[in-house]
Amino acid sequence: MIAPVALTCGEPAGVGPEIALKAWSALRGACPFFWIGDPAHLPDGAAFQVITAPAEAVAVSVAAMPVLSHPFAAPTTPGTADPRNARDVVAVIEHGVALVRKGAASALCTAPIHKKALIDGAGFVHPGHTEFLAALAGVERVVMMLASDKLRVVPATIHIALEDVPDALTPDLLEEVISITAQGLRDRFGIARPRLAVAGLNPHAGEGGAMGRQEIDWIAPLLARLPASDYVVSGPHPADTLFHAAARAKYDAAICMYHDQALIPIKTLDFDRGVNVTLGLPFVRTSPDHGTAFDIAGKGVADPTSLIEALKLARDMAKPA
Repeated sequence: MIAPVALTCGEPAGVGPEIALKAWSALRGACPFFWIGDPAHLPDGAAFQVITAPAEAVAVSVAAMPVLSHPFAAPTTPGTADPRNARDVVAVIEHGVALVRKGAASALCTAPIHKKALIDGAGFVHPGHTEFLAALAGVERVVMMLASDKLRVVPATIHIALEDVPDALTPDLLEEVISITAQGLRDRFGIARPRLAVAGLNPHAGEGGAMGRQEIDWIAPLLARLPASDYVVSGPHPADTLFHAAARAKYDAAICMYHDQALIPIKTLDFDRGVNVTLGLPFVRTSPDHGTAFDIAGKGVADPTSLIEALKLARDMAKPA
């Protein structure tokens, strides 16, 4: 039997605790997982059971959400992050990674974190969750994919200012992103020969050099020399015509040049069901495609759909081929 999925608590003052319970209520035994966090941060009356080992989660999850308890330094107020809890948020992530790497969990699913609280309370030095996981795994390069039934997108550059994108976007980076994406689609999604569509950097993919020369100078030549045996790559395509239904039918994932070029289409097409997937790690990691939602935390109205999809995708990606 496949091991359960490990779900880290993320920022406890956000919607993470309440959507974890809602996800458990929806999935129960169909997708066994255990939550790592402080039970005191769960909503009043929550149906949970503390476990001592991940293996207990499969049986427990039928009747209650399994919780691997990690006491935090401070109580929490929904909507207000407390930096005193930052070190525990980090420790929970480290614990989840350790469990999945030793096989006690089949995959890692992470609830959203609040980076400012982690910086203030724990001196967090990483640009984001994804980069922290790469550091824990000792991996130099990982790829962030946003996936749903309607679209898969990968931003080649992620959490940087738009003005910095042209300098950060190099031939070596783009080639690595394409290679890791193709390998991830083969290994984790079972697509034998992935089809990748690469967006241009500039409007109209540069329009023959009239709106920028990156496409002519190096993006198109790079794509032309990539190995055609392992995957099919096309582009550079104008980004404004890459995401309608007929275009999406022609590829398995779109490689985009910067954050919003990738995330706007998927959040427009399938906001609630988008899942953040990290490719290139030695383990499966997914996350809901939203933040801590402090404005609605503790009100019981947070939508668990993205977390449910993230847990299900983590389970499916972790299954032996």
